[in-house]
Amino acid sequence: MPKGIKKKTLIDKSWVFKIILFTFITSMIFSYGSDIIISKSGIIVSIFVLLLFIFLGIIFDIIGIAVTASDEKTFHSMASKRVKGAKLAIRLKQSSPKVSNFCNDVVGDICGIVSGSAGATIAVVLSSKYKIDISLVVLIMTSLIASLTIGGKALGKGYAVKKSNEIHLRFAQMLSIFVKDK
Repeated sequence: MPKGIKKKTLIDKSWVFKIILFTFITSMIFSYGSDIIISKSGIIVSIFVLLLFIFLGIIFDIIGIAVTASDEKTFHSMASKRVKGAKLAIRLKQSSPKVSNFCNDVVGDICGIVSGSAGATIAVVLSSKYKIDISLVVLIMTSLIASLTIGGKALGKGYAVKKSNEIHLRFAQMLSIFVKDK
């Protein structure tokens, strides 16, 4: 290899470090926040928080799949017509492995873990309040969380593939509020 040219690696170590750090901090914030809300709220609010995390995981799974499945050419055409968010949509598509990793793995996994933790806390509360065997409540709670999460993601995947360009553009348009189009 000629002098001065760096060998391109398959692993972006900087991205891996950033995503590990971001995941750690975000997990702490989500876990702490949900623990506080659930411990100080009634069962209805606690279940709402749990469902919110499940829903958030499903939504980000849909976004990650849509960005991966979308057609970049569509966004080039939109960018030439100055459609808001189209340039950002191109950048997202060109970084689709990172976008997918962030949406599907980082946010999706954090939501899955936090919803499991929230479910366990709710199970303990339900068990003690209604004098039900904790093992039974945990079994039902984990099964409900798993089925809602997996079922929701199964429904979302087909939708994400069919409507990938539309979802991708809407996501880019929402992001463009915070990130400038270049």
